[in-house]
Amino acid sequence: MKSSKAFPTTLMEAVTKFSNEDKAFEFAVNLRWPGGVICPMCGCKEHSFLSTRKTWQCKGCNKQFSVKKGSIFEDSPIKLGKWLIAMWLIANAKNGISSYELHRSIGVTQKTAWFMLHRIRLAMQSGSMELLKGTVEADETYIGGKSKNMHAWRREACRLYGQRFSNKTAVFGMMERGGRVEAKIIENNDRKTLGRVITSRVDGYAKLFTDAHTGYDNMKFYYEHHIIQHAREYVRGNVHTNGIENFWSLLKRTINGTYVSVEPIHLSRYLAEQVFRFNNRKINDAGRFITAMTQISGKRLTYSELTGKVA
Repeated sequence: MKSSKAFPTTLMEAVTKFSNEDKAFEFAVNLRWPGGVICPMCGCKEHSFLSTRKTWQCKGCNKQFSVKKGSIFEDSPIKLGKWLIAMWLIANAKNGISSYELHRSIGVTQKTAWFMLHRIRLAMQSGSMELLKGTVEADETYIGGKSKNMHAWRREACRLYGQRFSNKTAVFGMMERGGRVEAKIIENNDRKTLGRVITSRVDGYAKLFTDAHTGYDNMKFYYEHHIIQHAREYVRGNVHTNGIENFWSLLKRTINGTYVSVEPIHLSRYLAEQVFRFNNRKINDAGRFITAMTQISGKRLTYSELTGKVA
């Protein structure tokens, strides 16, 4: 199979190219296996191609496989062309794309579109081994429904017991100024939890900038720690956390404006989606799409796992 380097550069070019299933297949194969097709089960390079079914017969393990095998596309009856267009849309939509919008755009049911989007978000997850360096901002936020939308009895119970964020999920983030961001769900925002996350992901020579939350009190023993008192000011020279707070603003705009309601069990994938777009903000649409495509292998999400019906 000939190598194809003709990457689409706009949405129109992507739709034109991937609406042809043969071109979509060739594109996916060349991108996934640029050095030649490899069996995803045993790693053998010896195989025969069954053109009528667009599958390969491995000569090592004697099993058949397709370009979808061992990727987020596995066991999906959706054509590759629709998958690629869906990946283009979500990788380049600044405020995300809802399942209803995707179902109208590519002609699948809303339920199918929802499942596709979560599988693509899984592909966007990429845990970097490189520590955050230089100037690092850290902050926590809370994602969830507004208290005014709670039942009166639950709102009153929260008020009585001081559970201000009982209906929300705590999320912690760190950002290299001018660089990448990391975000994850945390069980709480105490010193032990925040300290463990920060020291495991931030280089010891970095400068750490946080607000005055007591969970950061012991960071002075590990880093050059600068604190901004938000009760009095938001910027003092170069001491601020505006970068990570800007990321929170983008995240909440996406969740509240596009997705409206996000269940806590799915929140990690929505975080991965926003982190992916933010960390690849300096490249063009084609670059973000290609980056997402290079991360599809070795990841699989079944509908049972997604809906929590796995025993």
